[in-house]
Amino acid sequence: MTTTFNLVDLFEQAADEWPDRIHVIDEHQQRTFAEMDARANRLAHHLAEQGVGPGDHVGIFALNRVEWVETLWAVFKLRAVWININYRYVEDELAYLFNDAGLHYLIVEPEFVERARAVAPALPTLVIGPDYESALADQSPQRDFGQRSGDDLYILFTGGTTGMPKGVVWRHDDVVMALGGGIDLRTGETMQHPEDFLAKGRNGFMLTTLPVAPLMHGATQWSLMGQSFVGNCTVLRARFDPHEVWNTVEQLHVNLLMITGDAMARPLLDALDEPDEPDEPETGHDLSSLFAISSSAVLFSQTCKDRFLDRFPNLVITDAVGSSEGGANGLTMVSRGTVMKGGPTVSVARDSVVLDDYLRPIAAGSGVIGRLARCGNIPIGYLNDPVKTAATFVTGADGVRYVIPGDFATIEADGSLTLLGRGSVSINTGGEKVFPEEIENALKAHPGVLDAVVVGVPDERWGERVAAVVQPVAGAEVTLDSIQTHCRVHLAGYKVPRQLTLVEHVVRSPAGKSDYRWAKRVATDSPSSSESSGSA
Repeated sequence: MTTTFNLVDLFEQAADEWPDRIHVIDEHQQRTFAEMDARANRLAHHLAEQGVGPGDHVGIFALNRVEWVETLWAVFKLRAVWININYRYVEDELAYLFNDAGLHYLIVEPEFVERARAVAPALPTLVIGPDYESALADQSPQRDFGQRSGDDLYILFTGGTTGMPKGVVWRHDDVVMALGGGIDLRTGETMQHPEDFLAKGRNGFMLTTLPVAPLMHGATQWSLMGQSFVGNCTVLRARFDPHEVWNTVEQLHVNLLMITGDAMARPLLDALDEPDEPDEPETGHDLSSLFAISSSAVLFSQTCKDRFLDRFPNLVITDAVGSSEGGANGLTMVSRGTVMKGGPTVSVARDSVVLDDYLRPIAAGSGVIGRLARCGNIPIGYLNDPVKTAATFVTGADGVRYVIPGDFATIEADGSLTLLGRGSVSINTGGEKVFPEEIENALKAHPGVLDAVVVGVPDERWGERVAAVVQPVAGAEVTLDSIQTHCRVHLAGYKVPRQLTLVEHVVRSPAGKSDYRWAKRVATDSPSSSESSGSA
């Protein structure tokens, strides 16, 4: 018999192995593994009564909270599929997502009910609160569902910073390997049986983890699910507040903090030097429980990495490369003073390669820039989009099926992988391809720059020119001349920004991802832009 991996089967075996361990804690409540399993069973029975069955899509429209997790497991128990909904979306975006996802049912946070009903008034909906608790109370806590399969589906809606969101369709079997810890990122060792997750949990001590990003973001989903498979505890907070993060680390003895790049790293670092309240002195935190920080999904600059290591010399910091379509592609252990060539340079995960324009793996040390790809355990494709599926999921020159999400990278002489940036936001200036992340990393080392996003804007001479949208440090005077002088030390001349737009606040997603559509609009339209007409 072929061994298969099903996500909720992995959770249930953990609940049977460690029933009394704490599974999830939010601001107001907590659940042991056994309590979570029983309440998810009750919710699954309620959903079944509402007609939800295998393959049906159930939306989760909520902030990080225990009920988000209960919904996650309950839907999978029925072999249905849950759909993550971005709570920042306005009605037009929600209408697109609800329609594209084909929702059969919705579980929603009270503060989002009005928005949801304006978009889909006829959609069956359960509001978290008294109605939700009443629905669960009327149902059985027994786990009496049919057999599930590794072919059951998981869909992750992703994107929206450069276009409308798209649903990535995975089989459970494949996503466990690509994102759920089924393949060890460091060793390439592969789990052979579901029970291997229990063995891994028995061999270590119970970790308490705090993934800071929203559960609507894939990184936090996979932190939660992956940690649950090995019996660990996950702490959730509804919204990101840097002071609250450090208070939580101290109060709940968090061991592992998971962030998404500088958008979280910088405010967290700054908060350590500030009082929680303006009129109160900074008393410091006991953060002795914290021994690791992990970042993924967006740029984590060397400046912030060094600041963490200055404050926590023994902290283990990792920076991971991956995507919703491509899974985990690599990992690096962070060292002080490393020179970044764009994104991080990481050890390559098994099944990850860089392909050239002819879909052939590039040779290590060749200097060729190609597109990051993965084979083996990869998605089925995009939901309702055969054109994008055909463009992203391709057959290579070697006859192997690959997923190519759009990131450019190169393979170093030692076989490591350097991520350069997403092709959809790369800048073509005078025939040279420029990747924003490399410039953003340089900008964030400028003492007057708090945050920055780099885009290309139209230029009569160069086709596009490099434009920096910068949020200055409070009280700092940042000019285009100072930016260019600083960047010339770190970048080739054609990469140096030739336009600067200062903003009070850089717009990012709740997970910290750059909103390139917003940045391009600001850089193109803002009258406060300063430009350099000469070559940089």
